[in-house]
Amino acid sequence: MRWTVVVYLLSFCSFSGATPPDIIPELSAFASKISWTSKIQSNNTKLNSDVTLNTLEMIRRAGYPAEAHVVTTEDGYLLTLHRIPGGNGSLPVFLQHALLCTSADWVILGKGKALAYLLADQGYDVWLGNYRGNTYSRAHTSLSPSELKFWDFSFHEMGIYDLPAMITFITNMRSQPLHTYIGHSMGTTSFYIMASERPKIARMVQMMINFAPGVFLSHMESPLKHITHFLKEFEMIMRLFFHDELLPQSDLLRFVSKYVCNQNLDTQKFCADIIFMTCGFDREQFNYTLLPVILNHDPAGSSAKTILHYNQVYQSDKFRQYDYGLLKNLFMYHSPEPPNYDLANITVPIALFYGSNDWIVNTVNVKKLHRILPNVVDIYEVPWPNFNHLDFIWAKDAPKLVYERVLKIMREKYPNNAVSTE
Repeated sequence: MRWTVVVYLLSFCSFSGATPPDIIPELSAFASKISWTSKIQSNNTKLNSDVTLNTLEMIRRAGYPAEAHVVTTEDGYLLTLHRIPGGNGSLPVFLQHALLCTSADWVILGKGKALAYLLADQGYDVWLGNYRGNTYSRAHTSLSPSELKFWDFSFHEMGIYDLPAMITFITNMRSQPLHTYIGHSMGTTSFYIMASERPKIARMVQMMINFAPGVFLSHMESPLKHITHFLKEFEMIMRLFFHDELLPQSDLLRFVSKYVCNQNLDTQKFCADIIFMTCGFDREQFNYTLLPVILNHDPAGSSAKTILHYNQVYQSDKFRQYDYGLLKNLFMYHSPEPPNYDLANITVPIALFYGSNDWIVNTVNVKKLHRILPNVVDIYEVPWPNFNHLDFIWAKDAPKLVYERVLKIMREKYPNNAVSTE
């Protein structure tokens, strides 16, 4: 059975286009380390106590109050908002996750380190969003996840429906604008779509902070770019075998995280390297004891169309709506090509954070975005040479390297100008 897991991991590498020359002998060595007998029960590696908990349970275990709210989008998706409520007069902040992630990623680092907890410690009213299709937002008023139509969305719909629904819910509940919106990767992609297509909603946000802004991708170094070479095969496989759903959380992943990746340090490093192969290597900043917790939540599912839309952005070097092909574009957009999102008219004050070893969001693309946006209040390259795409939420030193600056910007730019009704 141990080779079944190895084949699964090899398939994952092949699916993402990443199979380095030295991975085969490493897989072989890895397989020899795994025991499926009673040794599993006597594993000396200590399991992280959060490994089986959901977002609310992790927050409460850390000693904070936690709430869940369900929000309905204009097109019928049911989204779960998690909240760490602040006290009287607290300013609302909203954190939005990346592709295949959930609200849990903002608390995985734990008390005293995770950004959601640091914001709560500063007295903010912390809201954590969940995009359609992930573990916490896998429902609709009339559609079932077993229907193809349920998965007919990309980050475009997240920008014009999901974010407006969640932001409007928060601002109505608090009777005040969002003090700060903080997005990671796709959490930034959809914000720019919202700000471009629904500027009235964007005016409910006083400031936006980007972690690895996923807008332009032409210089992407990740093996994910190789999907370009087999798009038709990818679409066919996703339709026939996965019903257009991309990498949902599964029992297999939970099994692998508990009994494979947590066997010992060698297996932890191997499993982490699978992740690094898509986003950039930074072994020094990765806390390997968190791996079972991470894999208990991520990947959390999305649509295959979302990956296809990102691939179009990569190929075209344009931040624009979904390309359906000539005929459908003419029907949808009255143009042979999809329209660009208008970044130049976005007036929200914006801070850009990026890492020099991010294989997905390259420095060149961040600077291109910077030149277009009219109101950038800060652009910051994280001072760590191997800082990668996921270090923004998982790096051991993220509090010092990133979050201290975030909190400082939030204090300096908009310290007390939100009006509380409490």
